[in-house]
Amino acid sequence: MSDSYKYVDPDYTYTDPKTGILRNLADIIDQDVLLFFESGAVAKRIQELYENPIKITGVESLLTIHKHLFQDVYSWAGKKRKVEISKAGKQFFPTTHFDNAFRFIDTLISDYKNTSKNDKHRIAEKLSEILDNINYLHPFREGNGRMQREFLRLLALEKDLVLNLNPPDDKKIYDQYMQGTINSDVKALTKLIFELIET
Repeated sequence: MSDSYKYVDPDYTYTDPKTGILRNLADIIDQDVLLFFESGAVAKRIQELYENPIKITGVESLLTIHKHLFQDVYSWAGKKRKVEISKAGKQFFPTTHFDNAFRFIDTLISDYKNTSKNDKHRIAEKLSEILDNINYLHPFREGNGRMQREFLRLLALEKDLVLNLNPPDDKKIYDQYMQGTINSDVKALTKLIFELIET
């Protein structure tokens, strides 16, 4: 079974039908060049969020963060996907029910905001639950992982906590994060987040 993404996009909403490359603002038609360009552009925008954090007001902040991160690369940055996505045979949340999912995630964010910042384990539980649901939602055609890691970092920051789910040169943490999200393993994600949270 392939572990690559599959997209139901017969109208080529996001990709060039000739090259299969995501349409982008720089008109790049080489996949490796696009990855390099995207990586640099997003890294710069992440640094801006470190310097001027966005306050998480609710689930709509997912759109705000994605727009900020990918504004230099894709015209649809910050817009919910219009295609269905699956990976390794597992379907991500269907676009037809996005409104219900967004409402539910809003309740999770509200619960988190009402959690005491001194209860580190409860915070880790709440953040992992939010992460699991956002990952299943997969609201964007591309960039979901980077967006959700920034979203969690900013939620933690609001409680004066430091959380880095993607530290440079630490493949072990990234692998644990990937396994937890792919397998929807909230316990593993809670353990990982609990270990990573710093005051």
